[in-house]
Amino acid sequence: MVRRLLIAVALLGMLVMAAFALAPIYHGPLLLQLMAGAAAGSVGISFAARRLPAWSAAPLSVLGLTGAALLAMRVSAAAAGVDGSVPAMREALRNSIPRLLLALIPIEPQPDTVLLPVILTWLAGLAAGELGIRYHRVLLSYAPPTVLFGGALYLVGPNGSAAGWVPLAYSGFAVLGLIVSNRPPSEDQRVSADQLRTLRLRVGAGAVAGLAAIVALSQLLGPSVAAKVGTSPVEPRNMVTPPQLDSLDESPLVRLSGWALNHDQHLFDVEVTGTDAPPPIRLAVLNDYDGVTWRVGATYRNAGRVVAAKPVLTDPQVRQAFRIADLDGRLLPGIATPEEVNGVRVAVDTSDGTMILSDGLRPGLEYSVVSRVHRPDENAMQVADVPNTDAVARHLALPGKVPDSIAQLARHLGEGVSSPYQKAFAIVGWLSEHYKVVGDAPSGHAYPNVEYFLFGPKQAGGQKGTSEQFAAAFAVLARLMGLPTRLAVGFRVEPGRNEVRGGDAVAWPEVLFNGVWEPFDPMPKADTVQRPTEDDFRPKPPASQPPPETVPAPSDSAAPQSPKPSVTPSTEAGPRRSSGVAVTVTAGSLLLALLALAASVPLARRTRRRRRLGRGTPEQRVEAAWAEVLTGLRLAGRPAPPHLSASEVAGYAATAATGRAHSKPGGVATIRSATPPVDDLAALVNTVAFAFAGSVSEEQAARAAVQAVAYVDELRARRGFWRRLRWSLDPRPLFWK
Repeated sequence: MVRRLLIAVALLGMLVMAAFALAPIYHGPLLLQLMAGAAAGSVGISFAARRLPAWSAAPLSVLGLTGAALLAMRVSAAAAGVDGSVPAMREALRNSIPRLLLALIPIEPQPDTVLLPVILTWLAGLAAGELGIRYHRVLLSYAPPTVLFGGALYLVGPNGSAAGWVPLAYSGFAVLGLIVSNRPPSEDQRVSADQLRTLRLRVGAGAVAGLAAIVALSQLLGPSVAAKVGTSPVEPRNMVTPPQLDSLDESPLVRLSGWALNHDQHLFDVEVTGTDAPPPIRLAVLNDYDGVTWRVGATYRNAGRVVAAKPVLTDPQVRQAFRIADLDGRLLPGIATPEEVNGVRVAVDTSDGTMILSDGLRPGLEYSVVSRVHRPDENAMQVADVPNTDAVARHLALPGKVPDSIAQLARHLGEGVSSPYQKAFAIVGWLSEHYKVVGDAPSGHAYPNVEYFLFGPKQAGGQKGTSEQFAAAFAVLARLMGLPTRLAVGFRVEPGRNEVRGGDAVAWPEVLFNGVWEPFDPMPKADTVQRPTEDDFRPKPPASQPPPETVPAPSDSAAPQSPKPSVTPSTEAGPRRSSGVAVTVTAGSLLLALLALAASVPLARRTRRRRRLGRGTPEQRVEAAWAEVLTGLRLAGRPAPPHLSASEVAGYAATAATGRAHSKPGGVATIRSATPPVDDLAALVNTVAFAFAGSVSEEQAARAAVQAVAYVDELRARRGFWRRLRWSLDPRPLFWK
């Protein structure tokens, strides 16, 4: 009995070591306690039932497993403050594997994150106990604990520390089991001297063969195994897809203009305690910019109540209590940087601390957040440096061609400034002194929008915008000056007022200094007098101007006259006849080429229009219809300004169609009806850009094509005869993007 008890202790120790191997990625000691309890229960039942029939061990162990699972679920649910009912247990067991792979580290012990480890520990203990205690197959009984230990190491992956005492303790328990399982031979098992010599010979030969095999394997596999020592383990969490955002939440910067227009829209209520001057409530962080749109580009992991792996204890703690009203989407508001979230199950991006709710926000949703608010040290920031490594390459990227005027302004602001912090303040001073904040500025933060905001004429809407344009302009200028920059979207909180409305939405830039993201406010103050931009900086025109769209043919009078060859009267007639034939052939060939071009260009354009409007997905056909409208405006000599939104282009198209009506023979002018509107087409374009895939039907795509063709035909009909002729023969639309 003592020998079997020591074997049971060895198996129990190996199972507990597997729990110690898994514990580093969990928050607190609860998982370790539950797995140790499961190991003790399963091995204990096998030891207690060793004298009973073998068939009785399984039913007893199943009853024990049921009790252990219920206990683990109730204890973890109570500790996490979540539902611990039996239906919740079924749901937790069904989703335990993806929850483990998607959970934020440290994983909070909850029913869906502890049930699977507890059940696997119990089953491994049952198999090991029956093999080692009942059937005395000690070495074979090590297989289940070893599989459990290896699975724990694989699940931890690169998130644990270097191997320490746990593998050594695991090996020590295994050696203990092998030592106590060795029994002296009985009287009837004694061997003779000859048999003993034979046995020793065989053991010696086996030892030599084993040693040779070990040496050979060490020579063959040793270098490759040694090379793995410094590498990181495989991350199993990369095998599953984390929670994703839709297009509306992926680029929330475009929502600022809508919130500004609906400034009284009640978004949510919040009560902030722990500070007299609440910082802005952050909704999202936008890291990636492609020259057109700023995007979130985050990787979210499911989290429990604890969402910060290493809380910064030196920063003050701020508590917030939220109640959602009209705010929609998946992005969850909260003051940076969150440490704890109660009331909802969230997913968190560990790089910036932003949170999402997989089920989406709903009116009446209540939750609370505990955050650590970073207070920057102004003196330290004066000498702070910015990193320039591969890790921050995404925060320095500016794809495409940055307009020359913006690049010139960045060089102008960076002249004579060496400190990165002073460079950021130079941008803040420029934007806050020269530009004006308006609430009805159109949305847009692409390169053309930023350029128009910085240098556009004031009377046409330039040099004024919302926080979207201020933040986007700061970010582009900062990245041109070598400062890692990102944008944040959130809401201002006024002391003493709990309601947050659409007018409180704001965007601001953040710059990375010494590993900490510092926010900046480029918005002008209320008493700031706007200074004319032209007084302090005027961008130089580009070195080479693009050629005009149409080049007039040179007149006969302007064409250089080539000198006539000097010929004698006797030889003049022959060459003149041959040159006349050559001129006639050349002119005929040129005429045929012009006729072929005149016939092929309209045919090619008509075929291209029919193919683009009639094939592809509904979204592609809507985009093609919108391209037809923009092409028609360019051919009419009234191209749409690049800073206008789709809805504004639709209004512009209605006014751009006005033109000189051509006259019928006899001097009677043609009276034309109003141009077909393209407002519905503009709405479909916005749907394609910002809604989810499949939101446009086949009928809507067909109607969009009809509207586009009707508008373009009417726009062409309002031009004069020569303008309509050039419209039909112009080959440039075939090459326009």
